[in-house]
Amino acid sequence: MTSTTTDKAAENAKASGNAKAAEQDKAARDTSAKNSALITEQGTTTIADTVVQKIAGLAAREVRGVHALGGGAARAFGALRDRIPGASASVGQGVSVEVGEKQAAVDLEIVVEYGVAIAELARMVRRNVITAIEQMTGLEVVEVNINVNDVYIEDDDEDQQPSRDRVQ
Repeated sequence: MTSTTTDKAAENAKASGNAKAAEQDKAARDTSAKNSALITEQGTTTIADTVVQKIAGLAAREVRGVHALGGGAARAFGALRDRIPGASASVGQGVSVEVGEKQAAVDLEIVVEYGVAIAELARMVRRNVITAIEQMTGLEVVEVNINVNDVYIEDDDEDQQPSRDRVQ
């Protein structure tokens, strides 16, 4: 009987330890929720994915050296859309986001201008995107993944006047 009593006492101690850990975990969550700008005693603010997507797209485009956002197909579709009168360019092109209650993650596809140090550009884009999202939304940005999928090379031929054909 003493071994059974000892086992039960150990189980009770263990259970009370788990209960204390659960209470501490709940208190920590309640405290962090109360400290969040999006969750207050007066209510909860939710931010749509498209809002974060637009903020990230605009912030990435602000950085010198970023020529465009999006992959080849997205840019081709954007070029067609630009030719349609009244159609507006998509600010969120080349940006995908995941938004939770308090955190956001961003994936960017960018085209860089030739001659730009890509690692430094990625660092500046990441910093600008994180700052913009966190200041405007109050969300914590956990990651910004950047995929450089092309290099833009400026055509010098566009500035020159068309030359005459050799044969008339």
